[in-house]
Amino acid sequence: MSAEASKIGKPMERLEDDALLLGLSRFVDDIDLPNMVEAAFVRSPHAHARVNGIETSAAADFEGVIAVLCLDDIRQLLTSDKLAVGLPSPAYRQKVDRPILADTEVTYVGEPVAVVLAISRGVAEDAAQLVDVAYEPLAAVADCRDALQAGSVTAHTSLPDNLVARFNMNFGDVDRVFNAAPHVLSESFWQHRGGSHSMECRGGVAVHDLQEDLLTFWSSTQTPLVAKEMLCNLLDRSADSVRVVAPDVGGGFGPKLVFYQEDIVLAVAALLTKRPVKWIEDRREHFVATTQERDQYWNVEVAANADGIILGVRGDLIHDHGAYTARGVNIPYGSSLSVILPYNIEAYALDIKLALTNKVPVTPVRGAGQPQGAFVIERLLDRVAEKCGLDRAEVRRRNLVRADQMPCEKPLKLRGGTTVKLDSGDYHKTLELALEKAGWDQFPDRQRAALSQGRYIGQGVATYVEGTGRGPFESVKVRVDPTGQINVYSGAAAMGQSTKSMLAQLVADQLGGDLKSINVTTGDSSKIEFGFGGFNSRQTVMAGSSAHAAAVKVREKATRLAAALFDVTHDQLEWNDGIISVSGSSNRTLSLGEAASNLKGLPGYSLPAGLAPGLEFTEEIVIDDMAYSYGAAVANVEIDIGTGEAKVTDFVIAHDCGRIINPMIVDGQVLGGVVHGISNTLFEKMGYDENAQPVTTNYGEYLLVTAAELPRIQIIHCETPSPLNELGVKGVGESGVIPCAPAIVSAIEDALSPFDVRVSQTPVSPIDIVGMIAEGRTAP
Repeated sequence: MSAEASKIGKPMERLEDDALLLGLSRFVDDIDLPNMVEAAFVRSPHAHARVNGIETSAAADFEGVIAVLCLDDIRQLLTSDKLAVGLPSPAYRQKVDRPILADTEVTYVGEPVAVVLAISRGVAEDAAQLVDVAYEPLAAVADCRDALQAGSVTAHTSLPDNLVARFNMNFGDVDRVFNAAPHVLSESFWQHRGGSHSMECRGGVAVHDLQEDLLTFWSSTQTPLVAKEMLCNLLDRSADSVRVVAPDVGGGFGPKLVFYQEDIVLAVAALLTKRPVKWIEDRREHFVATTQERDQYWNVEVAANADGIILGVRGDLIHDHGAYTARGVNIPYGSSLSVILPYNIEAYALDIKLALTNKVPVTPVRGAGQPQGAFVIERLLDRVAEKCGLDRAEVRRRNLVRADQMPCEKPLKLRGGTTVKLDSGDYHKTLELALEKAGWDQFPDRQRAALSQGRYIGQGVATYVEGTGRGPFESVKVRVDPTGQINVYSGAAAMGQSTKSMLAQLVADQLGGDLKSINVTTGDSSKIEFGFGGFNSRQTVMAGSSAHAAAVKVREKATRLAAALFDVTHDQLEWNDGIISVSGSSNRTLSLGEAASNLKGLPGYSLPAGLAPGLEFTEEIVIDDMAYSYGAAVANVEIDIGTGEAKVTDFVIAHDCGRIINPMIVDGQVLGGVVHGISNTLFEKMGYDENAQPVTTNYGEYLLVTAAELPRIQIIHCETPSPLNELGVKGVGESGVIPCAPAIVSAIEDALSPFDVRVSQTPVSPIDIVGMIAEGRTAP
């Protein structure tokens, strides 16, 4: 049977674009229901305080207010007044689940205490000002290092200390390696990451249909099926009585994968008031109430021989966990794991402590700790290069995992207990491609010429490995209607990364037709039963594999039907744009719609060829091991030593995400990641004062990169198929962000080498650079 030309690997227009460009997309705030009320949350202005009482009568009497609800008002509908941790871990020393609404104590600025429901958001906000909460301020802890000191203030009055979790990463004989090493270098690093700052903030709309007893919740979430499970558990409702829908989502980047206090409160409010309830987070709320990534402090040593070979790494990491556990230990776990992925390292020991502070809870932001681990090992490699008198790129060549080692097993475990195994790739190839494209060997001459003109330019390099495609599965259903309409349903969550287009392209590759003829529905719990959603660069690997498998089965079934109807063998049939025909016969054809119609059956008549009814299949391809994308980046910067401005002038990234489905989409994902990484490295800082009060709560204080600061970004694609899935794909959504900080910081240090500057932090602000230059000038 002849096959149509494959659609995989070809740039194809996205399904999402028309609706977005024409303003036809439907976001949560576009949902407007009859008799709907709007919510405004009363939030704590204190980082830490006792709550001695809440007086709501003035707010309840305010014109236009429907209800004011505190925890006591909603407890009767709940199975628990706390949100259980999303990812359990044996590393936990203390349990600090988030209260649905604060009761006797608040532990971060922005923590929800009560909710006001009114005829409009404006009325609700005005009335929220009248809710009188009797706070008794308490001492707060803002620095995660101070939090772990003996006698420190505790983030919660009920807890004995602030150590919420602790674990170790280790393998090899670390003491022997360090005792015998010719070179042992020590370094301390501080790394900060702020919020996600997607274009669309969080939001939700809840409505209870009394006739059907169906609670529907529209949410700007990355994990709609997880949200449904949470609602069912907290409200003690059956799965059939709850529906969660993620409409168009204006970006996620990690924090939207979490189920929040506001989500369950909206659902309860809809049940209590018997009216639809909407809440849309404003930007100030996003700064203080949406989860973020917080600070990490590393004290590490690296052991190397005289040839620059890394023998071992050891040290400790203190991670700011925030006030509550909202996700798990996955950020510091990912950080500590990422240190050793790209390189051959004989011994490793890292002691990781998670500290409670009076800050917003911590969950992943794009990369989920992997950028931090990459920063540490890449900075250490630069130190080794300097100590051994080697080129920075040469040190990486000597230590990278080789292609002939693949698959390369590392002596560490993923959080699910499976062994870390780098599945495929040629790490040296991407390094050499990036170096060549960036003119690495020629740069010293350019640098000397620039310096003679009073210009300070530098170049930095970094490699990375990204664990992608976290399993175990993502369900996809492919169904063909008798009309010929191809429908694809998945629990995968679309949030701007072209998930619908990717699924359509994989299905069209098997069934033919134009992408726009395929209807893709994602993130609707009424259409698919099992799944997890979008995070960890998993959608193409997990949902893509299931979509491919389901489409293959639909094609095989349609082919069997055609062979039976035309009384021919399979090899006498051919496919052309979704039409099955007998070779050499123009009038013996069967469309997919006709195939679906035949498989509906007729009363009293047998189905053709003994086939089961319907032309649809649901697949859940199970993949436990992760597929590892990888690459290398080279950054060029220029420093204004007077103002401290660091401008990235060129950025080259060579990456390998396995088999590419749509190069145009991959370009967009890598480019977006690089922009995100530049912003993290040079601009973004969520500041808190010594009392854990946020001091950057608008975009005048919290800076984001804009188009004016972006360099020329050059992307080089490599394709080494993963053996872990039939498509050979790996994830790419977070790849661009991971090598940015180490490459850019290395370039800054290179540019400022005349001042003997050492950079061991991110972000790096102009004032930081001016201070480093001044310190370098005065150093002996």
